[in-house]
Amino acid sequence: MTAADHSASRADAKILGFQERRLGRTAIRTYRTKLDLDEIIPNERQPRLGRKEDEELQRQIEANEGIFEPLLVEPHPETEGKYRIIDGERRWTNAGVLVKAGKAEYRQVPVEITDRTLTDEERLRAWIYIHRQRKEWDAKEKEMVAYRLIELVGRASAANILGITVRELDRLANVFELSERFENLREPGAAITWARELMGVNKSLLTPSVVDAVVLKVGQKKITNSKDLRKLRMILKDPVAKAHFLSEEGGIDSAMLRVDPGPRKGEVGLLGQLDGAIDAIKRAPWTEVEELKGRSDVIQRLSEAEQLLETLRLRLTP
Repeated sequence: MTAADHSASRADAKILGFQERRLGRTAIRTYRTKLDLDEIIPNERQPRLGRKEDEELQRQIEANEGIFEPLLVEPHPETEGKYRIIDGERRWTNAGVLVKAGKAEYRQVPVEITDRTLTDEERLRAWIYIHRQRKEWDAKEKEMVAYRLIELVGRASAANILGITVRELDRLANVFELSERFENLREPGAAITWARELMGVNKSLLTPSVVDAVVLKVGQKKITNSKDLRKLRMILKDPVAKAHFLSEEGGIDSAMLRVDPGPRKGEVGLLGQLDGAIDAIKRAPWTEVEELKGRSDVIQRLSEAEQLLETLRLRLTP
C-alpha cells in the first residue's frame, strides 16, 4: 500500500469508522487503526509519574505478539500528522524499547484515535476514568494522580476532576509526598502502603521527629512490616515508650514493652508487686540503663534480686 493509499484509507476511517465511547462524563468519538511508533508523541502533561520502562510489560507484549490493548490517542494540536497519547504511554514506551532491541515487528501499534483534540480537562477525566477501572488504581495510583493533578490544574480543579473534596485531595497528596521518602524497599510500590499506614496515625502525635524516625528505621530494616506502624498509636501516647522509639536503638517491639499497661484489676499483694517490678524494668529508659552500666552496687543488687526470685520460684514450684 502506498503512502497515498494509506492516507486515503485513514481518511475513509475517519469518515465512516467513528464510534462513540463514553468515559464517565466525557463522551468522545473514536476509530481504530494502527500507527507507527514515530507517529505517536507522549503527553507532556501526563498524570502518571515515575519510570515508564517495565520488563514485565515488555514480556507481555512479546507473549501477545504485540500490544493487546490499543493506545488512546488524539490528533496532535501543533504537529500535523502526529498523534498525542491520552492513555497508553507505558505501552508505547516499552514497545519502543523492544524496537530499539532490534524487534521491528513491534513498531506498528494498535490505536484508538479521537475525532478531535480534547481539552485538558477532558483528557484528564478520560485518563482517570480508564485507570479507575484497573486494579492498580487502588494499589498505588490515586495518591500519585492527586499529587500530579494539583501541579497541573490546581487544588480546586483537581478535586473536581477526581470527584472528591479538597481535604481528601490534600490527604492523598500528602501520602504521596511521604511515600517518596521511603527508600531501600524490596518492592518500590510498597512505599505507598507504608505512607498510608503512617498517615493513619493521629496528626497530633505524628510530629516531624516521629516521621523522620519511622522513615529511617524502615530504611534500616528495623521495621519490616507496615502494619506494625499501627502500634505507634499506643507508643506515642506514652512518654517513656515514645522516648525509647525515637532513640537510635529503639524499635516498635522494644517500645511496646515500655508502654504503661495501667493498673491491673484484681492483682494485689505479692503478685501485684511482681507485676509492678516487671513493668518498671520494661519501661526503664535505655539512657538510664546506660548510665548505670559498670556500677558494682547495681550489679550487687541485681544479684540479690536474682537470688530472691530463684528462691521464690523454688518455693512456688509444686
